[in-house]
Amino acid sequence: MQSPAAAPASPVATSSSIPRLTLVLGGARSGKSRYAEALIAAAGAPSALYVATAEALDAEMAERIRRHRARRAAAHGVAWETVEAPLDLVGRLADLACDCARGRPILVDCLTLWLSNLMLAGSDVAAETGALVGALPALGGPVVLVANEVGLGIVPENALARAFRDHAGQLNQAVAAIAERVVLLAAGLPLVLKDMSPTHGARSSA
Repeated sequence: MQSPAAAPASPVATSSSIPRLTLVLGGARSGKSRYAEALIAAAGAPSALYVATAEALDAEMAERIRRHRARRAAAHGVAWETVEAPLDLVGRLADLACDCARGRPILVDCLTLWLSNLMLAGSDVAAETGALVGALPALGGPVVLVANEVGLGIVPENALARAFRDHAGQLNQAVAAIAERVVLLAAGLPLVLKDMSPTHGARSSA
């Protein structure tokens, strides 16, 4: 008997229904990155841009990055080009706007690591969040952004962790507000929270 975990990442939309801007949320090991990659593959473009915000600061993170790259390399149908953007995500997206306007999809993975990098660098998180929200509508799409849902657990015991949780929630809300589709992944299964794409009409689980 085949285990559910062995199945493809979960049902994805057809290329004609991929909206301009999609936010994919989920907890650790929820399947959000795999699902987001499948959405990009379903767009039908021969190549796509993978905007990576992670930095290999230790061996464990380096191994995670290696596994993600190996999975993308093994996928058929899409040639991925990786662009590093640990801090200047808005600037990188601006640089890629012409590619996106020509129909080349962009996957940003992930917003939460970008937020962590901003906080460690002492950046103005609110200003960076506002700049990102202002820049995303200028991209032609499709653009898929991945983020962690970190606010479902216990209240963190220290101020830095609480600030990170609060910033993450605010960032997710700001991006979700302008996204045409928002999907929450749990145990590899997608739950559509919002779908304003033309093929589905206005729909929200709220």
